[in-house]
Amino acid sequence: MAEEDAAVRRLYEELLSAWNDRDARRYASLFTDDASLVGFDGSQVNAAELEGHLAPIFTDHPTASYVWRVQEVRPLGHAVALLRARVGMVPPGQTDVNPAMNAVQSLVAVQQNGTWRVTLFHNTPAQYHGRSDLADQHTADMRDAMVEASSRF
Repeated sequence: MAEEDAAVRRLYEELLSAWNDRDARRYASLFTDDASLVGFDGSQVNAAELEGHLAPIFTDHPTASYVWRVQEVRPLGHAVALLRARVGMVPPGQTDVNPAMNAVQSLVAVQQNGTWRVTLFHNTPAQYHGRSDLADQHTADMRDAMVEASSRF
C-alpha cells in the first residue's frame, strides 16, 4: 500500500513537473494509450492527441507553473489508484500564486507492466462560489506549498 501511494505521488509530481518544464513529449509519455485529459478550460483530449495539443500551448503561450498539495491517494482496485490534489499556479515572472487559477485535480493511475501511468487526469477550477473562506484557504495552502517546495531545492 505505501509503495503504491508513493509511486502514484511520484507519477503526479512527474506530470506537473513536465508541465512546469513546458515539455509536451514528457507530459504525454506519462499517460496510457487510451487515457483522457480534461483541462482547466474544459478541453477534452485523448492520449493520442495530447502531445500535439500541448506543444503549441507551450510554444505560443507563457504558461504558469504549478504548485500543489496532494489531498489523498486511494486504491480503487488491483493496480488502480485515485489521487486528489489542490493546485495553484504562479504566472511567468511572478513570485505568488494567482488565486484565479486555483484548481482541484483528480488523477486515476493504473499500473501496466510494473509502471504507473495516468489513465484519466481532470483539472477543475476551484472557484468556491460564495465561499470566500474556502478560496482564501486554498490560496494560503498553495502559498505554503510554494515555501515547502522551495526549501527542497
